[in-house]
Amino acid sequence: MAEKVVVIYSGGMDSFTVLNRAVRDGKEVYALSFDYGQKHLKELEFAANVCKELNIPHKVIDISAINQLLAGSSLTDDIDIPEGHYEEESMKSTMVPNRNMILLSMAVGYAVSLGASKVYYGAHSGDHAIYPDCRPEFVEKMNDVSKIANYEAVEIFSPYLKDSKIDILTDGLKMGLDYGKSWTCYNGREKACGKCGACQERLEAFAENKATDPLPYE
Repeated sequence: MAEKVVVIYSGGMDSFTVLNRAVRDGKEVYALSFDYGQKHLKELEFAANVCKELNIPHKVIDISAINQLLAGSSLTDDIDIPEGHYEEESMKSTMVPNRNMILLSMAVGYAVSLGASKVYYGAHSGDHAIYPDCRPEFVEKMNDVSKIANYEAVEIFSPYLKDSKIDILTDGLKMGLDYGKSWTCYNGREKACGKCGACQERLEAFAENKATDPLPYE
């Protein structure tokens, strides 16, 4: 009998790879997405399409009410989304306060209710400089807590924690994944902007892999 796992699935490039990695590893996958009040829901639409295609159970949970508490992010507030690479100081404005701790806590609860042993989570080394809740020490501490917070231990598993987005894409391309089924851009327009930090990092990963991104860009 396959091991049950919950995959936190935003619909973006990283979580798309994580989802497919779990499937390829023979897991019984349950995908979990969140509407936390982000400015657009295009990623969630991509996530729903992929789960339907793969016949994976998929829940989209509306937690947008927490926006009243989590102010100050350009992804959720009336603040312009910055352009440029992630390393620039301005990209810190895309940090949503305590987001991953909140999402992981709910995913662990879902895993317990399903009898799942793991929560897959797409943190990677490229996020470490900007996002404290993607750093190894955060993931390790959350993992420690998740193993004692319920009668049933749940492991938080980040398969690409020490890898870059370039490495993630390399693995996905080896799996033959179609990244036209993922959405990374912080803007929810018809085409990806190509200018925000998310787009630039994605395009850089494709360039380093000597591959062409199938998504259309403005």
